[in-house]
Amino acid sequence: MELEITTLIVLALVALVAGFIDSMAGGGGLITIPALLAAGVPPTMALATNKLQSSFGSFAATLYFLKRGMIDLASMKWAVICTFVGSALGTLLVQQIDSSQLSRILPYLLVGFACYFLFSPRISDSDSHRRLSYNAFALLVGTGVGFYDGFFGPGTGSFFAMAFVALAGLGMAKATAHTKLLNFTSNMASLLFFIIGGKVLWTVGLTMAIGQILGARLGSRMVVAKGVKLIRPLLVTVSLVMCGRLLWQGHPEWFAWIGAGLKAVLPV
Repeated sequence: MELEITTLIVLALVALVAGFIDSMAGGGGLITIPALLAAGVPPTMALATNKLQSSFGSFAATLYFLKRGMIDLASMKWAVICTFVGSALGTLLVQQIDSSQLSRILPYLLVGFACYFLFSPRISDSDSHRRLSYNAFALLVGTGVGFYDGFFGPGTGSFFAMAFVALAGLGMAKATAHTKLLNFTSNMASLLFFIIGGKVLWTVGLTMAIGQILGARLGSRMVVAKGVKLIRPLLVTVSLVMCGRLLWQGHPEWFAWIGAGLKAVLPV
């Protein structure tokens, strides 16, 4: 399918904003996927095209962090491999069964993540005690979260960030940097199978990639400059927004009841 040039420009600007936010706290898909759907892109193609453009953003952020020595590639090689395998398996499985059941559980996990990032004394810019070995982290977190990202997706950045802080003992800025590396790995694995299935809109995805790269570069600079002072509130906010969106999709009647209650209580 083809989109008008003005629509492509708007999508590129949307991707710039998403790349900026995603490079710091994840959740860029909350912005880009609805934008693609609003532009008339079918759901499966929207997911595939989103993987294409977000791969550019996660790569740009990863490259920026690598150049500044914030990612230890040697210690992450098995995590990268396990994440790639997990994401590929999840992408294959999601084509066979319904993943919508996860949307019922995920909002509560995201609230838990938000509370952890908000109240945990372990959240800082300084590294702390590692609780899992590199190989154990790769097998459990890399494979598990990679599988989840290929199978379902929302909140992947929050899963990785919390694991790096709580289990790998990284400070917030380094955790964000390593999260982008595994995000990029997972995106590429999932994108590969979408390409094989012929679901990617290349013109749309590559146009949005321009915005993603610019946004990711700007966001990565903010991570280096501001660290935990900026990342912590962003992670909390993104986790709660994703929670609200998933609850709204699964239980719109709840929001109707809340709206009716507010109308009854508040003066007009």
